[in-house]
Amino acid sequence: MPAVPKILIVFIVTLAITRVKIPLGLALILGGLALALWAGKSVAETFAILTSGIVGVEMWLMLAITALVLEFGRFITEPENSKEILKIFHRVGGNRGKILSLMGAPALVGLIPMPAGALFSAPLVKETVGDGDLSDDWQAGINYWFRHIWEYWWPLYPGVIIAMSLFTMETWRFFAVQIPFTLFAAISGYFFLIRPHAKHLSVKKDIVTTSLRQAGLALLPLFIVVVGVLVIPSLLQMISPDITRQNKKMLSMLLGLLLGLIVIIRLDHKRGRKGVVFSSLREKKSLGILMTIAGVMLFKHCLEYSGLIVTASQEMGGSNLGLVCIVAGLPLLAGLITGVAMGFTGASLPLIVGLTAGPESGMGPAATLVLAYGCGYMGMMLSPVHLCLLVSKDYFETSLLQIIRRILPCVIAVLLYAVGGHIIFRLLGW
Repeated sequence: MPAVPKILIVFIVTLAITRVKIPLGLALILGGLALALWAGKSVAETFAILTSGIVGVEMWLMLAITALVLEFGRFITEPENSKEILKIFHRVGGNRGKILSLMGAPALVGLIPMPAGALFSAPLVKETVGDGDLSDDWQAGINYWFRHIWEYWWPLYPGVIIAMSLFTMETWRFFAVQIPFTLFAAISGYFFLIRPHAKHLSVKKDIVTTSLRQAGLALLPLFIVVVGVLVIPSLLQMISPDITRQNKKMLSMLLGLLLGLIVIIRLDHKRGRKGVVFSSLREKKSLGILMTIAGVMLFKHCLEYSGLIVTASQEMGGSNLGLVCIVAGLPLLAGLITGVAMGFTGASLPLIVGLTAGPESGMGPAATLVLAYGCGYMGMMLSPVHLCLLVSKDYFETSLLQIIRRILPCVIAVLLYAVGGHIIFRLLGW
């Protein structure tokens, strides 16, 4: 059996068994083992792959980062912090301040490349909505969608860096092709997610007094993380040139979070809050998030070492499918399977660039980029192993299918730009 059906079958079965009360993290581990075995690995080899993932640095870095992010969430949701942050949005937005908060808080966090970054904005979204009638899956969809409106072109993201390095076009043209994705994502998010509930989100336009000092202290740990993400990688490169790009990124995030944690501890101490650090990790919700993260990391590890992704790419590239179908379908499949932008850019774009390089393909770089990236990114947004989707599901205590149902119209809108942009750029010869 070809690699693509194998992957899809395991995916479907993995999601199906979660319906019988098996935790998603455990189901993903079982799915990863099944992929390795079906790829032809022996039982001994399969468990060796699993063991290497368990003892590997990457998974424990990810768990440590997630634990710290949960602690940041605990700090931000303290009333004296969250209220002052949200008051800034309310002051700017007036009677539409809640709407601005719902869109702005996840989007602001989305400017910072970080694993499971939706955990940062989730508390602010929940605080904005309050105890109204708006459903948990709607809140999760808002948090998830607006967290990801920048990664089409924002140059701090590794997926964007990979795409820019692979496509031979001027930087201005790359941005001209990709920035409209953000506009379509923001507009469709407002139209399909926010606008139907606009009446419930309107507030009386009062004069809102804010304490900039209090809001600044609440945001200070997050600011430190941003600085860490920008500065620490260069320092790590000088200290240890052999460190992998992924580990360097995650270690930088971890160190930035630890520095931010020092500020959180000091602020808690000044306010007389003792013994609250990491108290949130004892909650069932937090433990479920950590278990899910471990499952995702082990699933991806097994998938990588099974060799099925490479085989699937080769099969599709050598198939009789039309070139447009390959340019759209291969990144879509890679995004769906890996759940990360680096996954679909690294696994599919090199092959696609090679297939469309000649003039006989009829596709210029811009026409190829807009279709491949748009389809790959939407595959990632729909992926059941995308960390931000999973942590949003766990935080708001809803289901994957409910969140996907919420964002599906937005996904279709972005795909329409990908297809429409492809047609326009082909006509322009880009």
